[in-house]
Amino acid sequence: MYRHLLSFATGSMLMAGVAQAGTVTSDGPDLVLKTKGGLEVKTADGKNSFKLGGRIQYDYNQSELNSETDEDEFDVRRARLFTSGVIGNWAYKAQFNIGDGNGGTAEDLYIRYNGLGKGAVVTAGKQKMPFGLEELTSSKDISFLERSAITEAYAPGRQEGLQLSGVNGDFTYAVGGFEDDESGDDGFGFAARGTYAPINESGRVVHLGLAYKDMAEDIDAVGVEAAAVMGPFHAQAEYVSEDNQGDDLDGYYLQLGWVITGETRPYKKGVFKRVKPSDSAGAWEVILRYEDGDGDYGDVELGATDASSYGIGINWYANNYVRIGATYSEGDDNNDNDDGSEFRARIQLAF
Repeated sequence: MYRHLLSFATGSMLMAGVAQAGTVTSDGPDLVLKTKGGLEVKTADGKNSFKLGGRIQYDYNQSELNSETDEDEFDVRRARLFTSGVIGNWAYKAQFNIGDGNGGTAEDLYIRYNGLGKGAVVTAGKQKMPFGLEELTSSKDISFLERSAITEAYAPGRQEGLQLSGVNGDFTYAVGGFEDDESGDDGFGFAARGTYAPINESGRVVHLGLAYKDMAEDIDAVGVEAAAVMGPFHAQAEYVSEDNQGDDLDGYYLQLGWVITGETRPYKKGVFKRVKPSDSAGAWEVILRYEDGDGDYGDVELGATDASSYGIGINWYANNYVRIGATYSEGDDNNDNDDGSEFRARIQLAF
């Protein structure tokens, strides 16, 4: 399996590297070939398409617990390949991990029906369930290199299930039922999310969101989202309150960013995308984050606990596909005297 995926990746990258950006037409129905980033072939009317792409994130991570080094290593954080496409009213995506230790693991594996229009899209298979702004923003697009302890603790992530979603102007919604594989008893869960952008124009965005999940084993939670973009400045925050088998848990994070070179952070359909540099020198961004409450603080070696943490980061977007970044975080456990920290650096290629 691993060899087949590696061959697939190598062939795809060679094809993308040799070809130059442009279009190709054929006798009969016109075909359009796009080679910017990955490789996409589609009919000129857009009714049928096929795309190859992926990402590689190579990290250095140094973390400490109570001033003792716990991790000090280079690591392939993510290595993924995907194929996606459209066949009339139907679409699909198959994305696999090919990194060390998880080669061949399916990330996304779903079929989608678009025949009802943008207001009602049906997706069946393994997919991200609708809970959390940071979770639903792709790992290649989040500003901080790792997601917050709040997201790690409460977002259900990818699950097998059925989801109905849609977009109507500046509103989005998603409702899904899924297999709760974390419950241990083959239970089922439910998640829903709605967003509204009262301001949504070039360089100015205000985003509001509300999400709910109901898991097996008497676990349910409510999440509140708020975010904004004002030119080169952006901010986002989330708060989650969960009833976990009678225990009341909650936590929040606040994140601020400034694109020093003046670009703005893109926003589309209720999530954010990564910064696109405006010239060949690339774009620079600095980020600050603070988080507090019950969460999964594994990145700073504290684990699942009630803690607080702050971090700072910097990103250089060399072009639309390559990002080099670094973050530093420190955390303190609110239940005892443990403290932890993490320095992480990453080079990312997303194609």
